[in-house]
Amino acid sequence: MPNIKVIACDLDGTLLLNGAQQLQPNTCDLIEQLTERGILFIAASGRQYTNLRRLFAPVADRIGYICENGCLGFFGGKRLFRETFDHALGQEIMRAIQKTPGTEVLLSGETVSYLEPKEQSYTHHVRDVLKNDVLLVPDILNTPEPYMKISVYESSGIQDAQRWEREFGDRCTVVTGGNAWLDMMPTGVNKATGLARMLHHLNISPEACMAIGDNDNDREMLELVRYPVAVKSAKPGIRSLAKLETDTVEHLFEQILAGALPRIDET
Repeated sequence: MPNIKVIACDLDGTLLLNGAQQLQPNTCDLIEQLTERGILFIAASGRQYTNLRRLFAPVADRIGYICENGCLGFFGGKRLFRETFDHALGQEIMRAIQKTPGTEVLLSGETVSYLEPKEQSYTHHVRDVLKNDVLLVPDILNTPEPYMKISVYESSGIQDAQRWEREFGDRCTVVTGGNAWLDMMPTGVNKATGLARMLHHLNISPEACMAIGDNDNDREMLELVRYPVAVKSAKPGIRSLAKLETDTVEHLFEQILAGALPRIDET
């Protein structure tokens, strides 16, 4: 068995399959067992911190959090880091989203998602389906917090990801976070930068870390660690990075706990 001290895991499309918004009944119990074995679980997601704490409520104080695709990190109830946008660039991005038909803006604050919805169905989706803490504002360009992550939402799916990359990719990080979401973060920020900062805080090497993902916003995180894992439903480019595949994260955890993990290439 490899010497794994940390498991960083994506949520949507990885731990939460097929659009699920709740963990499987045994997930937190498996995380608790891993913790007792000395393996720390880190939720690495584009989701907000308060959302993740609710999702992992039974083990909320025993895990780490890399939130907002690497913009925000918490461990032991304390914020370890926060990355923020240039204010003028953030305003330019939000104006561009507002002017694009069929798109909505989500501005990530430290504990709330700021929305100025064009359609009420968008508020329902973020607040009641995704279960984010939401603050509706009359003018999203005048929110009080520094800008962390700015997201484009299209209910029918992101229609032109390349447009956003062309327009802003030389000034910020642009990644798809699922079919309906595209996220923009400060230049150079991703889940891997967040994980590296958390591992440094914990004095743990990436050589002792496993990461699990499915989508483009997991790529750098999988490249950082010694043991990259993809779910079988992952994008082909993500599967090609993996040393191991699993049908579900819970099955992988069960194999680790049983000492029955398939051979992982140690090179």
